[in-house]
Amino acid sequence: MDDDLIQRARVYAALGEPARLAIVDSLVLGDASPGEVGLALGLPTNLVAHHVKVLQDAGLVTRARSEGDRRRTYLRLVPEVLAALAPPGLDRADRVVFVCTHNSARSQLAAALWRDRVGGPVASAGTHPAPRVHPRAVQVAHRHGLTLDPAGPAHVADVVHDGDLVVAVCDNAHEDLAGPGAPVRPRLHWSVPDPARADTDAAFEAAYADLAGRIARLAPAVTA
Repeated sequence: MDDDLIQRARVYAALGEPARLAIVDSLVLGDASPGEVGLALGLPTNLVAHHVKVLQDAGLVTRARSEGDRRRTYLRLVPEVLAALAPPGLDRADRVVFVCTHNSARSQLAAALWRDRVGGPVASAGTHPAPRVHPRAVQVAHRHGLTLDPAGPAHVADVVHDGDLVVAVCDNAHEDLAGPGAPVRPRLHWSVPDPARADTDAAFEAAYADLAGRIARLAPAVTA
């Protein structure tokens, strides 16, 4: 198993006890002696010593002797260890391509959101492209200040190239592309419900909100 994964699991385990998480929280903005930590959190000395040792073993906390009273030690948080809890980023991609069945709503909105919120090369495609973009997708895009691709729906085989990060934003497209003989393989799958089934403004707004949240989570992993 990956060493980085093992270390992250060790850190999560150390943080999984409320008192230890409280100690880490108390050290985010400043250092403190074990006695000061115990006083602030209402913990007895023996418990503080135990929890601090677990946190030290996980690499979350270091201990240094005071330059004043050499009998006193101070605890210091290691912020890099907390930052490393985030999962590793994706391999660098030349472009992000969002794919759905008809390339008329979800993938179009996802590409427009990426273009607006993140920037960089982006495209969209469909496994069975529709003749036009869904009118409600155009409306929800305009309500949020987005511009959809004027080229309209396109087939995935005509759009995706080597080096693209392919994100299937619907179940049908994911399953089509995972099957034998598919022209491409999706790297990620987002199970976003098809708003065209309900064909209401509320359904398209819900799809927009779902995609916006997922793009906010994906962007740091792609751009890191």
